[in-house]
Amino acid sequence: MHGVLSTFNIFYIFLILWYSIHAKKCIDKFPKDFKFGVGTSAYQIEGGWNASGKGENIWDRLTHTHPEAINDRDNGDIACDSYHLWKTDVENLKYLGVHHYRFSLSWSRILPTGFVNQINKDGVEYYNNLINSLLANGIEPIVTLYHWDLPQTLQDLGGWSNVKTADYFADFVRVAFRLYGNRVKTWTTINEPYRICYDSAGDFEISAVPVLPGFGCYLCARSLLIAHSKAYHIYDKEFRKQQKGKIGIILDSSWPIPKTNKTDDIEAAERYIQMMLGWFAHPIFSKDGDYPEIMKKTIQERSAKENYRESRLPSFTKEEINALKGTSDYLGINHYETEWIENFEFPIGKPPSYFKDIAVKRSKNPKWKPSPDIVPWGFYKLLRWVAKEYNNPLVYITENGYGDNNSNGLQDSNRIVYLAEYMKAVLQAIQDGSNIKKYTVWSFMDNMEWRRGYSIKYGLFNVDFTSPNRTRTPKTSAKFYKQLIKTGTIPKGTVFQ
Repeated sequence: MHGVLSTFNIFYIFLILWYSIHAKKCIDKFPKDFKFGVGTSAYQIEGGWNASGKGENIWDRLTHTHPEAINDRDNGDIACDSYHLWKTDVENLKYLGVHHYRFSLSWSRILPTGFVNQINKDGVEYYNNLINSLLANGIEPIVTLYHWDLPQTLQDLGGWSNVKTADYFADFVRVAFRLYGNRVKTWTTINEPYRICYDSAGDFEISAVPVLPGFGCYLCARSLLIAHSKAYHIYDKEFRKQQKGKIGIILDSSWPIPKTNKTDDIEAAERYIQMMLGWFAHPIFSKDGDYPEIMKKTIQERSAKENYRESRLPSFTKEEINALKGTSDYLGINHYETEWIENFEFPIGKPPSYFKDIAVKRSKNPKWKPSPDIVPWGFYKLLRWVAKEYNNPLVYITENGYGDNNSNGLQDSNRIVYLAEYMKAVLQAIQDGSNIKKYTVWSFMDNMEWRRGYSIKYGLFNVDFTSPNRTRTPKTSAKFYKQLIKTGTIPKGTVFQ
């Protein structure tokens, strides 16, 4: 343990010094082959919740039966109405000049029952129209197969806690590859499995369906990883040769900073990233193809203290481990924040939970600059950690963005500072050897931010949700990003306010 601690500590200190010395020397121009884009997801923007044969998903059910679960008691029934306004969306994407647009398929729009017994022609046509229009305008479609909107029928069978859901997902992705794979060349299997599983047993901010804490999260994660593996192998064996695309997974992670120089806090920071990012990255990108050792050891020991017969972390079979290893052509990374991590051992007692297993307290240092919410050097360190931990995989930044309450209207100067500084961190990571080829702003436009509803805005475009036309208007950040894409250079002179 002392050897691991020493390595992590030295690596951590090295990164701080390197970033401090070289940040100002960083040339603010991206390589010519670097690509810029924006992202959204189906439930957050499409609306048309029951239009043209679409089936019910878990967010439809939650928001209709428990509106109090959403901050503003709103829902995604109409959202940005992209189901009807997709042509406007493509026009705005063309205005930005993006190289790619990341969006997701609504499983229940294509398969209303959740199963392959019924394919909804109108849903199929909606995505055909969008993909064809994007390509006609020189924009690459990057398609996410699952972005949190599970068909309610499958939730009624246990959702992701039921490993059988992985088989139903395999059926769905095979349909998607057949329908769109001749034009879609970059696929993502699952968006942020950590959030799907942790939040479903944690603070409920993201998940529509909570599960049994300390158990359900680990069952969920195992099912999602198996689902990802199945989707990868289906593409690899049945479609890759003809369609010649890439398929990967998107994982999210903050960057953990030890709150003090105490050994316990340094170990806690390493444990935190291994049990957050490593939870899903390790089985796919590491040589051993299993959960991180610290995760297995931590949960095993705590389970024993809680008098359980076996670890609450369900193991993989040897066949599943072998099937998981190497199942990603790229690693998609979503990143928003840096966190201060302090070791905190919860007393043994019921109920168990992932949060008790990970045994940390999280906060933010009020002295971080430019602000506690804008910590670009944390992003740099995360990217360099990924390169070191997983043999420098091909990385796409699939989400990075800044949320506010839109109090300044279209003049979103803080978002501009955030994007400029974080892209500088990406560029510096590239210059220092990280294999990063794409950057995607979250989000293209203001949308339904899950349980936070419309109370927080991430968009480059403002959406007037009081207007029946859902009028989109570019914010100052859209103009900033448009210029950056055009020149490949980060504009200077941004000032945090």
